Amino acid sequence: MADTSPTCIVAEDETLLRDAIVSQLRSAWPALQIVAECEDGASALEAIAEHKPDVAFLDIRMPGLTGLEVAAASAEASPQTQIVFVTAYDQHAIAAFERGAIDYLLKPVSAERLDATVQRLQARMGESRDEALAALLARLGPVLPREAGAVEPLTWLTASAGRETRLILVDEVAYFHADHKYTTVVTADGEALLRTSLRELLARLDANTFKQIHRSTVVNMKAVAGITRDDTGRGTLRLRGRPETLTVSAPFMALFRPT
Repeated sequence: MADTSPTCIVAEDETLLRDAIVSQLRSAWPALQIVAECEDGASALEAIAEHKPDVAFLDIRMPGLTGLEVAAASAEASPQTQIVFVTAYDQHAIAAFERGAIDYLLKPVSAERLDATVQRLQARMGESRDEALAALLARLGPVLPREAGAVEPLTWLTASAGRETRLILVDEVAYFHADHKYTTVVTADGEALLRTSLRELLARLDANTFKQIHRSTVVNMKAVAGITRDDTGRGTLRLRGRPETLTVSAPFMALFRPT
């Protein structure tokens, strides 16, 4: 007999907070199967597309894709996944969630608040997302304040090309590609290596300009000339000033819907 237990993913970039939410969920909802624990938006989006969980707990601010972007992009791949946003924002932002009747958890998550959220989720299990979520995403996406302590976006990088150390303006980057613990930075003039992980870079890049298109690739949208979709749902990006094309994983194609 197939297992019919409800499933969920938890996406939170801070390990201690993610572990705490997982532990609280196991206590508040013993039947719930946690099928993936994610530390960034890209892995959360891929996990939703792969597992199609009943529920996704999404931190709003994560490296790369925000929780809002993950929710919007996953609507096509898993429309019945109920979304719960986890946020550290104050009441001004929380009021927008309440007006939209969208579930949210305020950090630090209290047991009482989580119990109430679990009850609402259980009552809505199996329902498709409604228009309230789309309206909320449109309203909150451009206006959420930066978190306290957030650093300014990078403007230049120090990278290695053989024995040469290069100073590269971030605006001149076409894309970044991760390979183990190193990251390749690609410009119209060539390639160089960074001793910085892609995850660390994502926390310092301007999220309005640099978009993750694959677990290991982040592209400068100013360098994109065009995009096509194949029959499998994946996309191919053409770049300005570079001969190669870049593959966009199917879950990430929702980020490139025409505006």
